[in-house]
Amino acid sequence: MAGRVGGNVREYPEEVRGRGVSSFLVILKSSEEDKMRKGSCSEEVCFDLLNQLEHLLESDPLIDEVGFIHPSQFTLLDKESGSVADGSSPSFWNQDHKLGISTDILIQLCKDAKHAFLSTFKEYKCLENSSTCESPTKNISSSGVSSCSLESRVMKHSQALLLLSSDFGTAWNARKLILSKQDQPLEAFTEELRLSKLVLSNCPKSEPTWSHRRWIIKMISRSFPTPQLQEIITKESELVESIGERSKMNYRAWYHRCWLVSYMTTEQVLQELKKSKRWAGLHVADSSCFHYRRRLMLRVLETHNVEGSNAYDKTEAHRIWKEELDWNKELVERYLGREALWLHRRFLSLNWIMHFGRNHSSETGQRMVMNEEIVTFVDKEIHLLESCMTVPDTKFEDFQAQALQAAVYMLWLTKNVPELWRMLEEKLGTEKIKCILNTVAQERPTSLLHQLDIFAADLEH
Repeated sequence: MAGRVGGNVREYPEEVRGRGVSSFLVILKSSEEDKMRKGSCSEEVCFDLLNQLEHLLESDPLIDEVGFIHPSQFTLLDKESGSVADGSSPSFWNQDHKLGISTDILIQLCKDAKHAFLSTFKEYKCLENSSTCESPTKNISSSGVSSCSLESRVMKHSQALLLLSSDFGTAWNARKLILSKQDQPLEAFTEELRLSKLVLSNCPKSEPTWSHRRWIIKMISRSFPTPQLQEIITKESELVESIGERSKMNYRAWYHRCWLVSYMTTEQVLQELKKSKRWAGLHVADSSCFHYRRRLMLRVLETHNVEGSNAYDKTEAHRIWKEELDWNKELVERYLGREALWLHRRFLSLNWIMHFGRNHSSETGQRMVMNEEIVTFVDKEIHLLESCMTVPDTKFEDFQAQALQAAVYMLWLTKNVPELWRMLEEKLGTEKIKCILNTVAQERPTSLLHQLDIFAADLEH
């Protein structure tokens, strides 16, 4: 049963699934067929449907997936689940903690959810503003509703609205306002994480939803013990990985995962490096995962830097960096011409040289002195460059892309570490240097300006 609702949602375009009903309404409104559909609900019926939706959410707090479903799919879902249809046109489908909402009612349902939320929130704000004055009725609105009751209604209506329109920022802000009013139990924040996770099941690229999760985690970090926070951070990382499987190239999700690193312990960082390695190896074109690994590795450098002393514990960081370089080399040689892999190697090589090859006796601003280990490293990089520059078959563009990426990588490295240029010249010679420059010039001439100046100066000498 798991994923059944999501399976039907995936029949709609990616931009619809990523942004919620706000994009979907445009498509529905532009379709004459949907405008003329007999199943469209009246305003009165949809107010009743809003109550039904809110009742479903309240009666089944374990709902973990929501989706918008065409009416024709309800019969199929009933048949798969073994339930008996009552013959009427359904509006909701709820089985095994999966919730489906008929696309026939989305437009009016969203309007009514918005109206119910805004009117209640307006009344709530009026009551809050009046409570700043010393009024004897400061906790009772003009309609006789208590502040506590209004808060409950705001949370209920905003929940329904956000499931229909995840980018409705006012609804998220209203929930923040209520949650930040006074000391809240941990359960209140974990419930908020559950709601936003439910929203992400249908709108995995909703920036306001990811932003709201970060706000919740900040609130938890200020008020609750570290062990509870670390457990939440681990689950957050797992959530991003699972969403990454369903929503490819999801920058917002991976940015959220990078943001989590600042809350991780050293042990968690090392565990994340291990866990994300397999995923990255299976998704070599997705630069977001490699960006996440770079964030983790920078954290490794930070945690191994002993402040207040000249000592620098390099052992663990050195091992991690070497293993990552070796693994990256394997991927580069296996998957030809993948830019994400070469960009990752830029980061690894530059930081390897700066942190493990710098002569620490030299003062800042002086010419960097290479140690023996870095000389060996550069030799290996030049060997990798030469092997990648060999194009055995010009019919396959992958070989040409590999040669280009390798050449650009080496030139980029010499630009950022000028001391490497002389080593490159000594190892390769003038003719091979010209070959590298020509390879890059065919595709990226603007990348050569700095290197051409250096090369011309060397020829003059």
